[in-house]
Amino acid sequence: MSKTILVTGGARSGKSALAESMTLGLGRPAVYIATATIWDDEMAARVAEHKARRGPEWHTVQEPLDLVGALAASDGQGPRLVDCLTLWLTNLMLGEHDWRAAGQALCAALPEQTSPVVFVTNEVGLGIVPDNALARAFRDAAGTINQWVAAASDEVWFTVAGLPMKVK
Repeated sequence: MSKTILVTGGARSGKSALAESMTLGLGRPAVYIATATIWDDEMAARVAEHKARRGPEWHTVQEPLDLVGALAASDGQGPRLVDCLTLWLTNLMLGEHDWRAAGQALCAALPEQTSPVVFVTNEVGLGIVPDNALARAFRDAAGTINQWVAAASDEVWFTVAGLPMKVK
């Protein structure tokens, strides 16, 4: 069994930079498992910003849906960073996949990992109640996935205004 870390926080809170630093602190080279699907120019710019921040010590794997498969395929190749669970959840929900089964399978796979895994996720439940059913379902699903992965993690960190706070 290997170390599992969850890093959560709001948008632009510094969670990805913290998670990248933590992952590299666990060994090099590292594997970056990107879950983003590029839907528009703004998302392409976000992805480019993340790529520009990473150096040659990273090997990137693009996997929008099959995180269990990506973790299995990359185990033993160094620490892995999954960025991020909420984009993964978005892909699952928009593709009408069973997010609950996928989340449970992910958590069941974590104790089997031999290389460390660091997850990034968004804390989306701190704001107002969304005004539409899909947004409310997403907020609730993200909270559930975050709880499951936090329970399965050895450490949990919360970032706010660029400052990390250890929760677990």
